[in-house]
Parts: sequence; structure tokens; C-alpha cells
Amino acid sequence: MERHTGSCHCGTVRFCIDAEIVELTTCDCSLCVKKNALMTKVHESALTILAGEEALSLYQWNTKRAKHYFCSRCGIYTFHRKRSAPDHYGVNIFCLDGFDPSTIPTRATEGIGMSIVDPMARAEWSGPREEADRL
Repeated sequence: MERHTGSCHCGTVRFCIDAEIVELTTCDCSLCVKKNALMTKVHESALTILAGEEALSLYQWNTKRAKHYFCSRCGIYTFHRKRSAPDHYGVNIFCLDGFDPSTIPTRATEGIGMSIVDPMARAEWSGPREEADRL
């Protein structure tokens, strides 16, 4: 098991993940595109907030199932509780200390279509599937 430490830009929020990073993901939902997120997925038991939990701000939208956390002081996105796998976090790998993402494969994931009516939608995509739910 690997341990990776990380923080927001100002260092107020510090955390560690105890997990081997074997894959990185991008997402094409409107939020991830705007924040240019590159993430790794870890089980909730692998993420420990070491400092600054009180400084985290929560942002939710659309179905409000995903919980996106940002430092309230510097504004950096640190991690989010995943909508498609609520017992996992997506961690911003650019917050990890000394981590080299160039050695890890990156996979694009589809987030933009998670809220539309689609009979072919994967079962693990939880939440409403109506066009009216999209922001």
C-alpha cells in the first residue's frame, strides 16, 4: 500500500490517501471540464483529512449526490465524494505532494450524460435520468 500526502494551495487543508494509484481519470461533466480535473479514485477508507477539515467548502449541484470539496481560503478543489460510487472519492492528483502523473494511465469518463434519459445508461450511474434535472 502506498501513502500519498497532499494539500490545497495555501496548505490549510492537508490530507493523505493510502492507496496504490493505478489509473487517473478525466470527466466531461460541466464542472470537471471547467476545473480541468485529473483525478484518482480511492475508497473512502483510504482518505484521511489531516488538517483543515473546518476550512473545506462543499459544492453540490444537479442531483446533489456528488459532494465537491474546496479549500475556503485558496479555492483549490481537493477531492469529491463520487456520485457514481458514493463510497469512493475522486482526489485531485495535482494536490498530491511530489506525484508524477505522467507514469499513470489516464482514462476519460463520461459525466455529461449522467442525468439524461438513456435506456443504455449504466446501472452504477445513480440518480435521476430526466433532462429537466440537468443544469
